[in-house]
Amino acid sequence: MGVPDALQRLWTPHRLSYIQGENKPTGEGSDGCPFCGLLNDERPDDETLIVARDELVFAVLNLYPYNPGHLMVLPYRHVADYTDLTGPETVAVAEFTQRAMRVIRSVSAPHGFNIGLNQGPVAGAGIAAHLHQHVVPRWGGDSNFMPVIGHTRVLPQLLADTRQLLADAWSALD
Repeated sequence: MGVPDALQRLWTPHRLSYIQGENKPTGEGSDGCPFCGLLNDERPDDETLIVARDELVFAVLNLYPYNPGHLMVLPYRHVADYTDLTGPETVAVAEFTQRAMRVIRSVSAPHGFNIGLNQGPVAGAGIAAHLHQHVVPRWGGDSNFMPVIGHTRVLPQLLADTRQLLADAWSALD
């Protein structure tokens, strides 16, 4: 016996603007890199989901987050491998990652974090050409039946709202 049609739908109206192309980078980056495209995009940071910028790195919300508040820390420079970072870039990525953790803790009090770099497509990097470190907040029990059974993540907040909370908290730490 199948599930009634009404129970097979999960409404995600926030995705419509992306499907229609409104949230996609307009600038051309290195080899079509969406992260470089964000940096060349003339829209304000609140429209590109960039949360914070520093001299060498920036933090942006993941467009396809694992959990609410899933940030990525990236160097401005288009490099693929961690060993290609300069010393100052390595320090900047590490310090921005620490700051991202503090900001997320102040906004949503996660119980822990997954932090990591996926180096190369075989390691799970969706965009392997531009190094990015994931900062994923985790809560006890945050993996419920939806991802396992329904192959669907449930996110309780719109990305723009999450971005605003994080950006405000980031500024407050300055």
